[in-house]
This record gives sequence, C-alpha cells and structure tokens, in this order.
Amino acid sequence: MPIYEYECTKCGKIHEAWQKINDKPLQRCDACSGKLHKLISHSAFHLKGSGWYVTDYSGGAKPGASTCQACESTPAASKEKSGSSKDK
Repeated sequence: MPIYEYECTKCGKIHEAWQKINDKPLQRCDACSGKLHKLISHSAFHLKGSGWYVTDYSGGAKPGASTCQACESTPAASKEKSGSSKDK
C-alpha cells in the first residue's frame, strides 16, 4: 500500500497516510483543520543488478566486453575504422 504525503496550507505541517490508490485524498489537517494538498515525493524505486541502463549503458562499453560482429560489418562501421576515402 503506498504512502502519500499531504501538506497543510494553513500550518505547513506534513502528514503521511497509508492509502489504497482508490481511497479519497485527505481533506483536513488533524492539527489545525486547515486544507491539505497532496505532495509529489521521491520514489523509493531503484533498479539494481545487470541489464539496466545505469549499470550497463551509461558509462560506455566496459573493458573486455564483446562487440556485435554484425555491427562491425556494416558499410558505415567499415568507413569509420579505415578512415574516409578522401584521406587516401
């Protein structure tokens, strides 16, 4: 069940509430009866392990990693390796 945060517009107190997605949002502050509005908070969701962008792709190719042989045989890849024909 997600935890939602609400801030009181009158006293500024932050309230946390465990609510189902279908539950109605809280309306009034328990401390001063002021109006509450829902806050958007940071998610605790974090991708771990290999296979995710953060671990495999963001830092470029890793040393010793195999390359795609099909990618190396394309005409564009061959030009980049040998240099352009104007250089010869």
